[in-house]
Amino acid sequence: MQQAFILHRSPYSNSSLLLECLTSSQGRFPLIAKGANSDKERKRGGSLHPFTPLLINWSGRGEVKNLCNHDVSDRPIPLTGNALYCGFYVNELIMRLVHRNDPNGELFTLYKDTIYALSQSPMLDSVLRAFELNLLALLGYGLNLEYDAVTGEPIDPNGFYLFETETGPIRTGEHAQQAISGSTLLGITSGEELDKQGRGEAKALLRQVISYYIGDKPLKSRELFRTISSVNNRWKQ
Repeated sequence: MQQAFILHRSPYSNSSLLLECLTSSQGRFPLIAKGANSDKERKRGGSLHPFTPLLINWSGRGEVKNLCNHDVSDRPIPLTGNALYCGFYVNELIMRLVHRNDPNGELFTLYKDTIYALSQSPMLDSVLRAFELNLLALLGYGLNLEYDAVTGEPIDPNGFYLFETETGPIRTGEHAQQAISGSTLLGITSGEELDKQGRGEAKALLRQVISYYIGDKPLKSRELFRTISSVNNRWKQ
């Protein structure tokens, strides 16, 4: 029995579920849970849901394995409201960026720590930026945020930069489109709490980099969050 989380689940056949799992030993891989979507199991509520720490084992030689046994190793991590949408985003990002069957214990630990942090921290932006940076680094896409990509000089906290995804920050003027302050770049690197402007710049920077690696297909979790936010804003008016 190994620690696992469900990243995504969907109906399969008449009464089964197709699960996308994350474990430290196997990485990300698909599992079929036979009978897990039967009327009886749905009435019982089941435990094969995202954000529930599990212990599982499986069998099979093909790409898609069969779930043999599962148990809950801890209570479900309580994600609600915006934290829940952030959790969906984290799950989708792993499914889009991480190859299947690539064992990575550090990735599993990063995922678990991030989900728990989303359930506890009021600063969801900071939790997501730390996750994005660490995920990119684990996948070999670590960002240079400390040195000018052209001159090699240390980033000036009072300067402004354009970020080229494949090279890094390049000095520019304060009013250049998409300019990022040097203090924001250094703050992202050190993990310090950013002000409102810095959080906006950090979000735009990481979105630019992640979009470069995942391609043109939009993230469904972002669309869901925008839809929910739009509905909530209309209710407030």
